[in-house]
Amino acid sequence: MLRRLALLLCCLLGLPASAAEFAPTRPVRIILPVAAGGSADVMARIVAQGLTPLWGQQVLVEARTGAGGHIAGEYVANSPGDGHTLLFGTVGIHAAYGMYRRLGYDPATQLAPAVLLVEVPFVATTHPARPWRTLAEFTAAARASPGVITFGSAGNGTSTHLAGELYQLLAGVKLQHVPYRGSSQALNDLLAGTIDAVFDNLPAIPPVVQDGRARPLVITTVARSASLPGAPSAPEAGLPAYVTSAFFTLAAPASTPPAVLDALNADLRAVLSQPGVRQRLIDLGATPRGLTVPEIRAYFLRETETWTKVIAAAGLKVE
Repeated sequence: MLRRLALLLCCLLGLPASAAEFAPTRPVRIILPVAAGGSADVMARIVAQGLTPLWGQQVLVEARTGAGGHIAGEYVANSPGDGHTLLFGTVGIHAAYGMYRRLGYDPATQLAPAVLLVEVPFVATTHPARPWRTLAEFTAAARASPGVITFGSAGNGTSTHLAGELYQLLAGVKLQHVPYRGSSQALNDLLAGTIDAVFDNLPAIPPVVQDGRARPLVITTVARSASLPGAPSAPEAGLPAYVTSAFFTLAAPASTPPAVLDALNADLRAVLSQPGVRQRLIDLGATPRGLTVPEIRAYFLRETETWTKVIAAAGLKVE
């Protein structure tokens, strides 16, 4: 009760109470910006399971899809800043929003990062019935038939879209982008043979490779991953500059008092340090991060600069 009273006082007065803790009084919702079933959903639920006993309240994951994640982003931005509604933030929301000409909110000023959860590499993956067995063969085919080979993503401006665009810029090819409302939907169509490729986050790929339903062409790292040892690294695949990663966050409305945001950051970093949570994320191929709130803001600035250059070079704009 004393923790809750202290939190309430900080919320009402906006005081920088260093001893304040986040003590939710009802279930907390993590708003997922993509369809359930993909790697983001799995990671969000791992974190939610770690938070539930810490906070003594149920932490629920709720999907609100569309507009490259900005339906969810706008919803959280306009929610009360009391810590009970959090966003599972993505590259598309925090660093690539510049490709949208019109948004109903400003992610840079109306969302406040609470923690940088993980970074994960991408895996360029095709259907095993397709003739390309290596990235070099895939690239050669794309050069021979510009705009014919298709790739699916979680939606316009999402990390899995941008990973495909970055590949095209580095390889000098043109693919046909097919946006979905989540990576899981794109991956399902890849497995069905409807599209030719995806540039998905690593956690989603090992199961479908292990059972022979998909073929990895490259992982966007400098060395092979223990989670998917059969995928060549970017240097091995002949595209050494193709080293990049997605990131995922938990973010709150910008109206959240700084003391509450700091308390959220401390709790979330504590969950990331729990051996069970940490190992489950690592087993998926993710790298747990953490960082303080100021460090996350600096990280966002660097990532926004990087992906803004990709957006400009690729000429990406969404009305």
